[in-house]
Amino acid sequence: QGQYVESGGGLVQAGGSLRLSCAASGGTFTANPMGWYRQLPGKQRELVAGIRSGGVTKYANSVRGRFTISRDNVKNIIYLQIDNLKPEDTAVYYCNGARGMGWNGQVGSWGQGTQVTVSS
Repeated sequence: QGQYVESGGGLVQAGGSLRLSCAASGGTFTANPMGWYRQLPGKQRELVAGIRSGGVTKYANSVRGRFTISRDNVKNIIYLQIDNLKPEDTAVYYCNGARGMGWNGQVGSWGQGTQVTVSS
């Protein structure tokens, strides 16, 4: 089962940028579609960006054009570049196998996530 450690969150002003990283171990990282999820306060965790091993990506409508997901299949790391941050992006961000948006990746253990807070 895959295990994931997220980092890179922080407090930023609206319009700013962040780059989140996720180090993966165990599981079948290379073959697994991977994704970034976020959990807004009081809401369920949702998949917002996914990437297949070959690089095909998908995004939720709410983040398309501002979020860019990428992966390094050698280092087993997934990245999420977030540009033009909005206050509504404030959430805890997690990575894991991508399950949602039509994909059925293998979901492993959930990490601690990384907090992103956007001030207006």
